[in-house]
Amino acid sequence: MRNHIKRLIPAPVKSAARNMIYRLQGTIDLLSGRRDPLIPPVGLMNDGPQDYETFKKNGQDFLKYYIDLCDLQPDAAILDVGCGMGRKTIPLIAYLNDSGRYEGLDINRDGINWCNRGIGRKRDNFHFQLIDVFNEKYNPSGQGQAYDYRFPFDDDSFDLVVLGSVFTHMLSRDLENYLSEVARVLRQGGHCLITFFLLNEESTRLMSEQRSSLNFKYEMEDGCHSVDTEVPEQAIAYDEAYVRKLYQGVGLKIETPVYFGNWCEREQPLLTEYQDIIVARKL
Repeated sequence: MRNHIKRLIPAPVKSAARNMIYRLQGTIDLLSGRRDPLIPPVGLMNDGPQDYETFKKNGQDFLKYYIDLCDLQPDAAILDVGCGMGRKTIPLIAYLNDSGRYEGLDINRDGINWCNRGIGRKRDNFHFQLIDVFNEKYNPSGQGQAYDYRFPFDDDSFDLVVLGSVFTHMLSRDLENYLSEVARVLRQGGHCLITFFLLNEESTRLMSEQRSSLNFKYEMEDGCHSVDTEVPEQAIAYDEAYVRKLYQGVGLKIETPVYFGNWCEREQPLLTEYQDIIVARKL
C-alpha cells in the first residue's frame, strides 16, 4: 500500500520533499557545529562522496594538485568546469588573493545556486554560471548540446582550467568540443587538470579479472566505453591512446606521467584519487 501511494506522488513533489528534509538536517548539522556554512547538507552533495569530512578533504587534495602539479599562484585566473556544489572551490577562497579570479560552470542548477548564495557572496572575484546543455544522466532537460557549447569567455583568459569528473560522464563528440574549448581559453603556458577513466593494457586486464569497481564493457563510439547502454553517461571511459591524440590535436602537451587513480585497483596508483588525472600545458 505504501509503495502504491508513493507512485501516485508526482516526481517534483517528492523532489521538493527530499530537499526540504536535506535542508532541515543540514540546518541541524550547522547549528550543532558539524557543518561549515559553505558546505552543502549531505543530501545535496551530488558530485562525490556524501559526508562532510570527505567533502573537505577532497577539496584540499585538489588544491594541493593545483599547486604541486600545475604551479598555481595566488593571483591566477581559474576556470572550473563542473564546479558542482563547491567541493573543489572552497579551499581556493583562502588561497586566491584579490588579484586572482575564479569562474565556475556546471549543468546542475542546484549547485550553481548554492555556490552563488554562499561563496559568491563571500568573494566578489568568484563567479558561477549555469551550462544548460543536455546530459542523459545529469541534465536530461537541457536545451543545448555539449558538442555545440562555447565557454562564455574570451580566448587566452585562464592560467588553469579544471574538469573534475566531467569527461567521465560525456560522450566523445561532447568531449572533443570541450577539450577544444579548454585549449582556446587557456593562456600560452597555462595548465589544465582533467580527470578520466582511462583504458589501457593494465586497466583492461584488471577489468577482465573483475578487480575493477567499474566494468566499461560497452563500446559506444570513437574510443568511448560505458557501463550502461541505456544511460551511457552514467560512467564513461576512454582509450588512453585516443585521449592522447586529442590533446595533441588541440595543442595541449600532456605532462608526464599520467596520474592513474585507484578505480580499477591498479597495482601502483600514483595518487590516492579514484579517477585518473591528466595534467597538460598549452603550447
